[in-house]
Amino acid sequence: MSIAKEIVGFAIKAGSSDIHLEEGSPIAIRVNSDITILDQILRPSDMDRLLHEIVGEEKIAAFKQTHDLDTSIGLEGLSRIRINAYVANEKRCLTLRILPDNLPKWETLGLPQPFIDLTAKHRGLVLCTGPTGSGKSTTLAAFINCILETQKRHILTIEDPIEFRFHHSKTSIIHQREVKRDTQSFASALKAALREDPDVIYIGEMRDLETIQLAITAAETGHLVLGTLHTSSAAKTVERIVDVFPAEQQEQARLQVSTSLLGILSQTLCKNTAGKRSLAYELLINTPAIGNLIRERKISQIYSQLQTGSKEGMNTLEQCLIDLVKNGKISQQEAISKASNPKMILNADS
Repeated sequence: MSIAKEIVGFAIKAGSSDIHLEEGSPIAIRVNSDITILDQILRPSDMDRLLHEIVGEEKIAAFKQTHDLDTSIGLEGLSRIRINAYVANEKRCLTLRILPDNLPKWETLGLPQPFIDLTAKHRGLVLCTGPTGSGKSTTLAAFINCILETQKRHILTIEDPIEFRFHHSKTSIIHQREVKRDTQSFASALKAALREDPDVIYIGEMRDLETIQLAITAAETGHLVLGTLHTSSAAKTVERIVDVFPAEQQEQARLQVSTSLLGILSQTLCKNTAGKRSLAYELLINTPAIGNLIRERKISQIYSQLQTGSKEGMNTLEQCLIDLVKNGKISQQEAISKASNPKMILNADS
């Protein structure tokens, strides 16, 4: 039997999201946020077989030179997996992220309706943020899937590597470009995108100034632009975007963000009382009041707008966590560990 299918098949049955492999060490898997170490040792010969199966000779040669590799594949009959190969302590290591075989549906993920309503917009910037492993890619995959099912659009994705595989629907078409395979970089693909007649552009990660500049320009010129950032709140996301610009360009950047931004979903995953994971999120919808705060450099006041913006569907992370605790979905201790302001969780009972 294929060693890749054996390992991934076992992990899927165990409900794992990630597999950690190091030659000469026990296999470890992540289940509901926690690492579990198995008895089975991955021998160097097993790592040789595994790399040959899932990466191939050409990429193995590149990995030997750089000691880093990102790619993804589909394992027939199981699922797609995202692969990161690296070297630690002079040993070859792999992290395999198991991607659901079926495209995620926004209804089953618990995503808020005001966020999904943004799928009907024809221009602007929609961001999903959070730490690594918080489900950002899954959220935006559900967002894209909703567009495919409900709109008449051309969607273009730029990813490194491609995670979820989409197909044309009855009403929309989608083209997925993988960096280093189909295009040289995020920036070069974004420049070309404006000539490829897309309605929606998904950027796997907004990593640098050039990518962020091009994303904002695309949002301003009549495209719905989707992207991810590794930030922990809506306000910090706005700060991160503006701060990436040189000082002399930040005033212009604030103006552009205040007008092009549609919404930010900042999310995290919590261990729940059912032994699985629940989504907790902060949602910003760009109202005239919030746009004004961005322009006037009053980012610190955004949080209070989220607290009182329930009519527009907004909420803070703490409000969401408190609701999850009240509904018995997560423990107070888990809520405190995920909150940006733990005192608000403690004071909710008083």
